[in-house]
Amino acid sequence: MKNTLFLIITILLTTITACKDASIPQDLEGKRKYLAEKKTELRALQQEVDMIAAEINELDPPKEKAAVGVISTIIKPQDFKRYIEVEGNVMAEDIANVSSDVGGRIIKLNVKEGQYVQKGALIAVTDSETMDQQVNEIETSLSLAQTVYERQARLWEQNIGSEIQLLQAKNRVESLQQSMNTLKTQIKKKNLYAPISGVVDMEFLSQGEIAAPGMPVVSILNTSKLKIVADLQESLLGSVKSGDKVEVYFPALDMTVNERITMIGRSIDPANRTFKIEINTSSLKGKLKPNLLSIVKINDYSQKESIVIPLEVIKEEVSGQKYVYKVINKDSKKLAVKSPVVLGESSINSVIIESGLSANDEIIVKGLSSLSDNTLVNPTQETPAGNE
Repeated sequence: MKNTLFLIITILLTTITACKDASIPQDLEGKRKYLAEKKTELRALQQEVDMIAAEINELDPPKEKAAVGVISTIIKPQDFKRYIEVEGNVMAEDIANVSSDVGGRIIKLNVKEGQYVQKGALIAVTDSETMDQQVNEIETSLSLAQTVYERQARLWEQNIGSEIQLLQAKNRVESLQQSMNTLKTQIKKKNLYAPISGVVDMEFLSQGEIAAPGMPVVSILNTSKLKIVADLQESLLGSVKSGDKVEVYFPALDMTVNERITMIGRSIDPANRTFKIEINTSSLKGKLKPNLLSIVKINDYSQKESIVIPLEVIKEEVSGQKYVYKVINKDSKKLAVKSPVVLGESSINSVIIESGLSANDEIIVKGLSSLSDNTLVNPTQETPAGNE
């Protein structure tokens, strides 16, 4: 091959030297004629060079480069699924605060944090001493009012006194009776009962402290009914629906469960452009706790029977054209050739090929750095990998 190159260079140098020695016409017509003659000579010279080079290659064939070892795979249609992961929190489905309607000092607290209570169980008792005193006072006033009314009624029967005095006495009795009933109803509220069954999550007040009306004494969680709440970007609104299966991972427990979306929020939060989803779940025998962190894995795109390949095998030309190396058979040899492709939806590691590849095509997945178009290769096939 070196002799061939030397011979070609010698012929070209001889031709150039001859051209320099030739007399070039000065007029336009002469120059045109001279140029046409030289082009004819150049074509003849090129044909002679090609012929000599072919003869030399025949006598001394160039050494063929060794085939490059690569890893390839046969494309098989497969279902493509893409997943996204979002953080969620475990929340109690039922939570209730136990508070006093009338207030008072807590003279008895029957529960502690972490204790399970049944609905209707007595939680606490507040002091009703002040109201008991008010009852005694009303009873005394009511007794006097009743006596006055009875005497006024007897006098009225004897046509003594006025009707207005009788009505005033009767009204006084009825007013005190109503006050007594109201007070007794309030006294009954000194006992605080559990509105739901569950676990006492927090004690806000201790025995001996004063509870104002409406102030929570304890909070109760129904941990048998829990839900996982997560926020999704509004762009996913068309990709998820109630009833979709999701995978939920609890990092603290290193545990994964499969559940379904039970509720999709009806509004978008204008502050962060998200909407809420809820996933009902059980306490998993007490393992799940309110506010436990979870990772929710949601399938946001699916396509059946797709041409799916790893993202890492995609190459790009300077022009922006994407391509892969496909293995073809030529003259009983295997060559790596560039095959332009059009990409579709992708996941973390895989991408759908919209056009450019077909089922049963063989593509190179490893050893790509040492390849160029039409490189001789020696591929070893591996099992096609699924998408993630």
